[in-house]
This record gives sequence, C-alpha cells and structure tokens, in this order.
Amino acid sequence: MAKQEKTKDAPTPTVIYGERAHSVPSAKSDGDNLWLSASDLEKVSGWALKPEGFCKASVCVPVPPARRDKLVSKDSYSLTELANLLGQPVIHDAEHAVWSIGEAAAERRRTLTSLNAPDFSLPDVDGRMHSLSEYRGKKVLLVSWASW
Repeated sequence: MAKQEKTKDAPTPTVIYGERAHSVPSAKSDGDNLWLSASDLEKVSGWALKPEGFCKASVCVPVPPARRDKLVSKDSYSLTELANLLGQPVIHDAEHAVWSIGEAAAERRRTLTSLNAPDFSLPDVDGRMHSLSEYRGKKVLLVSWASW
C-alpha cells in the first residue's frame, strides 16, 4: 500500500466528522483511503484502538482478522475503513482533500424512531433565545416552513 506524501502544492487534508471539521496536516491519503495517527484518529472521531478493538467511550467494535491489514498499518489507522466497518457513509473530494464521514444508518434510524426532536435554539420576535430543551416534558407544536 503506497501512501501519498503531501506535496507543497497539495491542500491540507480536512475531515468532517459529525458536526466538526478537523484539519489534519499529518494525514496520508491512499486514493480514497485516509490514514491517521492514533492521536489524530481519536481527536477527529473519538475512536481509539485497544486490545478489544476500536473503542469510543464504552462501545468497542472488534477488528475482524481478515480486515486488520485494511484498518491498521504500523503506526497509522484507516479512518475510511473504520467508517466502513461501522456502517458510516464516506464521501471524498480529492481535489480539495476533504473527507466527510456521515452517521451510521442504525444511529439515524434510532434517532428517527425515538420521537425526540433534536435540541435547537431560535430567537423569538423580541430577540430572546429559546431552546427546545427548555420545554422538555411539555407539549410543543413545531411548525416549519420552506420556500421550495
């Protein structure tokens, strides 16, 4: 596996994971595959390799022996292969060196079936901010509108 070294003209790789974008100057690309150091992997995604597998908080996902070479190489880890293992969609813009890792389908399904709206804040007509979480336990009517 030949990892590309960053040239002077190449843009610094950026990873969008969840709602945060991270610039990762030390990342190496191999086509659509992105390799990160252990510290960058944990900073970007929250996942770390432990003896029991890749772990994030109290959740650990074992590394299948047949996929280990695609996930781990000496001192670097493939973020894109980890995302594939976790069922997360990956989009790569090679021209701009940007990788976007989406939420796994199982997590989206769980969120949609929970009947809990995500928290958000909006100003009222007087400019005072109100958050949906302020009304937890109360009935709330949400009205949305779009121009399309």
